[in-house]
Amino acid sequence: MSTAILTGQPVPGSSLEADLRSLGFDVRLASDAGETESLLAAVPANERVAVVDTRFVGHEHALRLGLTDPRFAASALPGAVSVQPEARRALTRALARESSASGGLAVATENLAERLTAALDADDVAVHRPELGALVAVVPTDPQERNEARQAVSSVDDEAIRLRSAVKARDGFFTTYCISPYSRYIARWCARRGLTPNQVTTASLVTALIAAGCAATGTRPGYVAAGLLLLFSFVLDCTDGQLARYSLQYSTLGAWLDATFDRAKEYAYYAGLALGAARGGDDVWALALGAMILQTCRHVVDFSFNEANHDATANTSPTAALSDKLDSVGWTVWVRRMIVLPIGERWAMIAVLTAFTTPRITFYALLVGCAFAAAYTTAGRVLRSLTRKAHRTDRAAQALVDLTDSGPLAELLTRVARGVPRLAPAAVAFVAGAIVVICAALAPYGSWWPVLGAAVYVLLSPAALLRPLKGALDWLVPPFYRAAEYLTVLVLAADADVNGALPAAFGLVAAVAYHHYDTVYRIRGNAGAPPHWLVRATGGHEGRTLLVTVLAALLTAAQFKVALTVFAVAVALLVLIESIRFWVSSGAPAVHDEGEPA
Repeated sequence: MSTAILTGQPVPGSSLEADLRSLGFDVRLASDAGETESLLAAVPANERVAVVDTRFVGHEHALRLGLTDPRFAASALPGAVSVQPEARRALTRALARESSASGGLAVATENLAERLTAALDADDVAVHRPELGALVAVVPTDPQERNEARQAVSSVDDEAIRLRSAVKARDGFFTTYCISPYSRYIARWCARRGLTPNQVTTASLVTALIAAGCAATGTRPGYVAAGLLLLFSFVLDCTDGQLARYSLQYSTLGAWLDATFDRAKEYAYYAGLALGAARGGDDVWALALGAMILQTCRHVVDFSFNEANHDATANTSPTAALSDKLDSVGWTVWVRRMIVLPIGERWAMIAVLTAFTTPRITFYALLVGCAFAAAYTTAGRVLRSLTRKAHRTDRAAQALVDLTDSGPLAELLTRVARGVPRLAPAAVAFVAGAIVVICAALAPYGSWWPVLGAAVYVLLSPAALLRPLKGALDWLVPPFYRAAEYLTVLVLAADADVNGALPAAFGLVAAVAYHHYDTVYRIRGNAGAPPHWLVRATGGHEGRTLLVTVLAALLTAAQFKVALTVFAVAVALLVLIESIRFWVSSGAPAVHDEGEPA
């Protein structure tokens, strides 16, 4: 239960107390600053508390936005301030100063909430002030102002605003025009029945897994059902975020589920399509794995570029200025959002092609579309990086190092290579990755050439650790390493040419990719990289690449399949157990991504 302390004399006809109770607050009345201080001290330390001026006039949803958002330690509206336990001490100090200065006089309640908000600001507490738009939140000083404020409240439909604000501000064309117009009402239906975003997220995952199972049947009815269920899963995927925004039900666990389940759903569906094709005598596991690798590398490019420039100073570029200018022209915005094939367009394409064509055609279209999107976005970002003048911070450089996922071999070689002249890390990562992938692709299965290529790859791996990654193109280092590792596994499994090798490789890449996604969302939440022991235990990108090439050289194709399976299970168990432990812990960050569509 949260507590709201109303300060000042009650206002006849005010709905404020009822509005606060409807938002879950236990309402207490205080006639002066001293009584406010006493009531605050009586509230349990682990509860949210709000101080609200009794003269406040505004929409209930304005109060919801300003007083109940769980993402912020402190938030405020005109005439109201709310704090969570982490900011409670600062509010107590501020109120004690107010009470001491006023001597407990009743007049001290005039604008008390505003003075407390100013005191929190002065105490370097980050106070969130929500964007209210057309919503009303004012503290009238006379009857005429109060009547005008009440008329303003009556003239604006806060429920309509609440529904509109439930939709993500920036989304793809398909989501904006084909899903959100009705999914927001599903979100409201869920809210009124007490459903949580986590429950909707889980329902979306279950639906996608059933869709994957239908695709795995390899029959036309199964494919049609799979396509329809995949679309319904996406509707639920939009609904969970809209429900969170509609009812402000944000949570750390929800952030983790939302961040990881999208990838789990999509990649499980790829596996279902591959299984269905195999039932019809068509082996498309290599295409499924290729699609997963391409999509994951696209995301790593997005994450690395954004982290590199997240807090850069003097971050200007004529290319970026042109892009911003194009974003002011309506039709170019939608064209540019569609050609990058965000999750809505991508899933719609997969669903339609699954229902009416074959898994092979579906994967071909997916690979072509994602390859074009990757080329378009990466080329634009390279051009921006080369033309912009930016000074990147130590935090950005460390984030890129964490995203490289360098293991014990790279760390050991880095200590040995201290003092070696710095080469361009992106160029070194590209060359090293190309060497190992080409060696694996050109040599027959069982050859030691891939091992030699992997050895060169390992020897060049310290390039990412020798100096801070603050160069213009250093954000390309993590994507190059991801592509090298994943493609090496794909090529060696394909060369083994034994039934089950490619599915085992699919499982290994999926486990490692999950580890990399987990790293990204920890960094976005300012929680740092996964613990060092986990990176060491999983070998780092260079250790895993070397191990897979050695296994391929030493083992028969059948044994290699078993080894890949065991390795995949071991990595999956390690990263999942640690990830679950972290994201359900009290110290996990609440990450709610409102940026680019995935």
